[in-house]
Amino acid sequence: MTVLHLSDAHMAPWQRRKQSWIARIADSVQPDFVINTGDNLGHADGLSGIRRAFAPLRGVPGVFVHGSNDVVGPAPRNPFGYFMGPSGHSPKVQNLDTDAMDAYFTEDLGWMPLHNSAARLTVAGVRIDAFGVDDAHRDWDDLEALPPALDRIRRGSWWRGAPAADLRLGVTHAPYRRVLDRFVGLGADLIAGGHTHGGQVRVPFSRSALVANCDIPLDQARGLSSWSHAGRSVPLNVSAGLGHSIYTPIRFGCRPEVSVLRLLPRG
Repeated sequence: MTVLHLSDAHMAPWQRRKQSWIARIADSVQPDFVINTGDNLGHADGLSGIRRAFAPLRGVPGVFVHGSNDVVGPAPRNPFGYFMGPSGHSPKVQNLDTDAMDAYFTEDLGWMPLHNSAARLTVAGVRIDAFGVDDAHRDWDDLEALPPALDRIRRGSWWRGAPAADLRLGVTHAPYRRVLDRFVGLGADLIAGGHTHGGQVRVPFSRSALVANCDIPLDQARGLSSWSHAGRSVPLNVSAGLGHSIYTPIRFGCRPEVSVLRLLPRG
């Protein structure tokens, strides 16, 4: 099964080259499944660009969670402040049209939201139990909501005689340790996150980011690695993202990316 992992587009309406690039990749890969880990909007009119970029994915099953920039617009920041730790929150923000974005994802594209919730779906013959949280960077995550959410979808499938899931997928925007640990404890077979921008500015040929804007180890701020907790190790893919805030329009040593994951049968 081919999975397309999208994150952190931070889309503004004038970013036509980025929109075309995303659309070309989405069309050429022809994925079976899409994971979107949030921060799609970077401007009040960003949804127009998202529509152009994601149009080839209409009808492809997917799941998504919010980043804060799917709810409130970005604000000017001192970029050197990221070296002091995870960023704070500006009191002056512009609310974005989250409902319109969610309606596009769910009704037009056919994706399922995973904001402190769980869902069961079948993709290319693979039974998936997916669960996720809202943006942990804003403390919008509710980890205690996940066990009952998973219980509900499992009970709902049990009386229909459905077999157990082939894949248990954990989805988060910000890959904070508390979230990753809980996902492993809940039986995730694969975890997907974003938020870090891969560090956004990296020393060439270095394996570690300079900053991650969360508490994940810097050498795991981009790409595929393994997250271990309580005796289990789970593949973790953290996307370096498709863009950046319009107020910090620079990436160095860390190109924008779309992750393409090939999921193979165990053994």
